[in-house]
Amino acid sequence: MSDTPAVRLSDVSKSFGTHPAVKALSLEVPRATVYGFLGPNGSGKTTTLRLILHILLPDSGTVSVLGASGTRAANDRIGYLPEERGLYKKMEVRRQLEYLSALKGVPPARSRPMITAWLERFGLAEWADEKVETLSKGMCQKVQFIAAVACQPELVVLDEPFSGLDPVNQEVLRDAILELKRRGTTVILSTHDMTAAEEMCDFVCMMNRGGKVLDGTLDELRRTRGDGTVRVETAGGAAALAGLPGVASVRDLGRLQEVRVDGDPQELLKALLARGAVTRFETVRPTLKEIFLAHAAAPMTSEAALPRDSARAGAP
Repeated sequence: MSDTPAVRLSDVSKSFGTHPAVKALSLEVPRATVYGFLGPNGSGKTTTLRLILHILLPDSGTVSVLGASGTRAANDRIGYLPEERGLYKKMEVRRQLEYLSALKGVPPARSRPMITAWLERFGLAEWADEKVETLSKGMCQKVQFIAAVACQPELVVLDEPFSGLDPVNQEVLRDAILELKRRGTTVILSTHDMTAAEEMCDFVCMMNRGGKVLDGTLDELRRTRGDGTVRVETAGGAAALAGLPGVASVRDLGRLQEVRVDGDPQELLKALLARGAVTRFETVRPTLKEIFLAHAAAPMTSEAALPRDSARAGAP
């Protein structure tokens, strides 16, 4: 496997008129990983994806995809599921998938068995010769995912792939994404589904107001919140924590108390044991949702207010 990252952004900025959507963004996406983009609406995630896909060009900085910097050099090696879904409603499902694969340089003779396998996997085989307009929203979502991956791309970019899917089909799609990674495909995933991101992503980039807030593995992101949160159960309840050194704050959960600790949690445990029995004491690792909320409190970038057509075309 190449040591060259699947994607490298170096000091990339993009504005629409006077509104900065992405500001001096640098990051690397390792190959054969699931890399998640998280952030509040308007944080610059979709603009960043469009820069990676060369739908938009940066005002400054460089974008390298699969080792190529040219705007079309790697296009046929990339699959894309956009947030705004778009299929030809009057065209049959299989015919449409073969056509879209052909646009990526894969002739029907090669794409047909792959398309058939994906349709069967997603429970769409019996709909293969039906027009797209007869499908439900969730079924169309799965067809568009197949369109993104049937040409066997090296890089797949998925913008809110779980939107509109029921829990069962979300699981089916999660399994498919992880299988792509096992095959060596790099997957870039923009999602608001924190549980999915926590379960699937090898690396996460959190964005806010057009810039990168955090970037790293989940363990690295957790360390930014520290290990100083514990859940405690004692006979005395919240009162047992009163006046103890190192207790920064207490959140009473009823039978349990969640405590933010300044210093070593083991010192708090010793102090609690000196006051009486402790029936439960556990260190709490922050979830991705908690980390996200802690860094998403700042006001949104004005990207969200831009007209969709302007953002898509790159016009101010």
